[in-house]
Amino acid sequence: MAQRVTLRKRQPYNTSSNRRRVVKTPGGKLVVHHIKKLASAPKCGDCGDALAGIPALRPREYATLSKRQKTVNRAYGGSTCAHCVRQRITRAFLIEEATIVKRVLKAKAAASKK
Repeated sequence: MAQRVTLRKRQPYNTSSNRRRVVKTPGGKLVVHHIKKLASAPKCGDCGDALAGIPALRPREYATLSKRQKTVNRAYGGSTCAHCVRQRITRAFLIEEATIVKRVLKAKAAASKK
């Protein structure tokens, strides 16, 4: 004889937000567990890789987290990965060096004309 399982939520439709699993309790009853959606990890804004040190939660669950759990103590911490931050710093340094070299060469060319 099959046991009847009653739903816990009123929504009867098989949608992505209403996934269910029938579980047998130690008392022998069959109950319905509603399964939450899987959370995706926050991604780096530059390369798209998952950010290390930040938990993968549903968007609303980040509201209950403290600030130290949502970020990393670094420039762009919590939005960009360490590798991309290092690349940005290196790129900015090299661009600055190139402009200094251009300025020196321009000054030398002006001095040699006179």
